[in-house]
Amino acid sequence: MLLSIDNIYKYYNGEPILGGISLNINEGERIGLVGVNGSGKTTLLSIITGRVPYDRAPDGSGELNISGTARIGYLEQGVGLSSERSIADELRLPFSALDAEKERMTQIEAELGALSGEELSRAEAEYDRLKAHFEANDGYLIDVKIKTVLNGMGFSGVDAKRSVNSLSGGERTRLALSKLLLEAPNLLILDEPTNHLDLDTMQWLEDYLLGYKGAILTVSHNRYFLDKIATRICELEYGRLSSYPGNYTKFVSEKRAQTARAEKLYKAEQAKIKELQFFIDKNRASATSAKAAKSKQHMLDRILENAQDKPFVYHKPAKISLEYDIEPPKEVFEASGLEISPDGGRTVILDSFSLSVRRGERVCIIGPNGAGKSTVLKAIQGLIPCRKGKRFWAENTKIAYFDQKNEQLDPSLTVIEELHRRYPAMTDQSLRSLLGRVLLSGESVYKPIGVLSGGEKTKLSFALLMLRRGNVLILDEPTNHLDISTKEVLEDALTEYTGTVILVSHDRYLLNKLATKIIEIKDGVSREYKGSFDDYLAARELSDSKKEEKRSFEPQKKQYRTKSQRAEDAKKRQRLYELEAKISGLEEDIKAIEEEICQPDSSRSYQKMSELCLELEDKKELLSRLSDEWLELSE
Repeated sequence: MLLSIDNIYKYYNGEPILGGISLNINEGERIGLVGVNGSGKTTLLSIITGRVPYDRAPDGSGELNISGTARIGYLEQGVGLSSERSIADELRLPFSALDAEKERMTQIEAELGALSGEELSRAEAEYDRLKAHFEANDGYLIDVKIKTVLNGMGFSGVDAKRSVNSLSGGERTRLALSKLLLEAPNLLILDEPTNHLDLDTMQWLEDYLLGYKGAILTVSHNRYFLDKIATRICELEYGRLSSYPGNYTKFVSEKRAQTARAEKLYKAEQAKIKELQFFIDKNRASATSAKAAKSKQHMLDRILENAQDKPFVYHKPAKISLEYDIEPPKEVFEASGLEISPDGGRTVILDSFSLSVRRGERVCIIGPNGAGKSTVLKAIQGLIPCRKGKRFWAENTKIAYFDQKNEQLDPSLTVIEELHRRYPAMTDQSLRSLLGRVLLSGESVYKPIGVLSGGEKTKLSFALLMLRRGNVLILDEPTNHLDISTKEVLEDALTEYTGTVILVSHDRYLLNKLATKIIEIKDGVSREYKGSFDDYLAARELSDSKKEEKRSFEPQKKQYRTKSQRAEDAKKRQRLYELEAKISGLEEDIKAIEEEICQPDSSRSYQKMSELCLELEDKKELLSRLSDEWLELSE
């Protein structure tokens, strides 16, 4: 067991935020920690990592014990690295002890020729000890590990010589996670690790964590992520912690069944109590039935002594309803040949973007970070200019726009002032009632927008969406900063909405539930797929398999080719022959290097082993490039 918590509390202003928390974390477990915003998840992580002290129970009990073998790594939500070091140097730090061993081994190799007798024996013994430890900890694969994590976490196109502080906030958070993965603690604690990750990076991280050797405790609102990696779900609700085996989907099912059972037992018990009390009250004064009433009283006392508490109900959910007044025509929007750039300038993201949207469609735009998804939403609305192409919105369309950065909100105004600024005719009571539906109530409505949390700003934006009553919703990452229960409310509202939706999102649950059309933007190209996110994945897999089959059918086609086409084909065939020869030679070279690495003479010399590993990596990289070229030409 790596960590044990038994009956700890945490009080703020005399009120228990956490009460009677108990939790054990064993080696190799992958635990998802869930709960609504404000339920104490981050507080619990801060207690485990020693950033916040815990309080004891009223009876004086309460302990947190961490195994002496536990090495804890903690990713705080939204906290990125801050350093003047280069990216490469920063990610080399987790291997500083191994690098020191490498330097010492090199030093011993240089000294061996001048030593003899006991000094030589001691040096050889030290060298063998260092070498065994270095190899056992994959010292020869440090560069490969760093490159793998950097590529997987979306830094493949970033210059590793750049300083960490030159990166954006989201990039520095991703780099902090990358460094933590390379440190490989045996208890990895992650607070919202999928924030700032695009779909490809999220899928890579899921696969990486599935093979992670240590234990994982993660707070996440990403249900796909929790379904993929979690072996246990722990829920914080009303200050209490409950544990459920399995992933998130199993947790939801078991929680509902458990709640239903508890409510059924409670109602049956309350009915029995009411029945006994009625009998006692009716018969206690009667001489003929007083004895029976006394017996029933004993029965009632026993039930009351062990009576079941009233089951907790779910936290009050937000209420989001999206409606409109004007029915738009069938053809809502048409764009053709748009040249899209962030500022209408020379940096072109898409040079010929086209999109057709019909009434009632739910168009979901996906793609890696930086591909230009948010820019596309602004371009189709005319918020930024396009130097080429046409865009047309039909008459009677009314757009309601959700901006993920909340740039439309005035940070100097309070929540209620922002609503009054836009809808001056509405009363305070009407506006406060609306804000209450999105769980902004009490003193929250008088907070300046500039001090609101990300989740509170998002909820305010939902209130504005409801007031706007648009028949076209354009939404940029609407589920960011939301807890799972609010995400589910939004999903239901969007599913029931009969207008048109154009959405950018990385939330795969939402994409699956909502999308009727997927637009993928990647490498400056947009591709359209019909259906949900799962349909999109299936279409991509089918497309990949068709490419493989295409080669076997193409030779059967008889087509007329011009002289220049035949010459081009001859060049391709010649290049294919050259590539096949080079690939065959590289495969033999790689096999020979791998055999040499296994030889005792090679393993005794760090210098030689390092050179062989670097040569092996170069050969494999070249093989991969040539294989890709061969595949492209053969298609």
